[in-house]
Amino acid sequence: MALAYPPFKSCPCGSGRSYGHCCGPLHAGAPAPTPEALMRSRYAAYALGHAAYVLDTWHPDTRPASVDLRDGTRYLGLRVRRAAGDRVEFAAQLRLPDGERYTLREDSVFVQVDGRWLYLDGRAPAGADTSADAGADTGPA
Repeated sequence: MALAYPPFKSCPCGSGRSYGHCCGPLHAGAPAPTPEALMRSRYAAYALGHAAYVLDTWHPDTRPASVDLRDGTRYLGLRVRRAAGDRVEFAAQLRLPDGERYTLREDSVFVQVDGRWLYLDGRAPAGADTSADAGADTGPA
């Protein structure tokens, strides 16, 4: 179940803007203007439990049948490493259900379909260590 999130609070994506002026409008149906904006809004959707948004912004060729955002993972922070063209490289700090801290590093690819950006796929950036506590120096964004 998605969490209600006050529009005046800081956006979970780490942009420094309020949710109502950042990812909130995208979660309400506004199109993302850039791949980075879509990636940030998807991170915020994971953090807030908006599974429908995650699926709706995933390209149908690579979209899973469902996503389970109720496993107890906590989203601690996001850092965008690089955003250029249709790609966004990021590091997300997570706390797994067992309490272990984990850094997810991904180089994501986005495509435009009918004027809307969609997440196509992603892979670990070359040389990235995604093991527990790898990159813990990045901390929450």
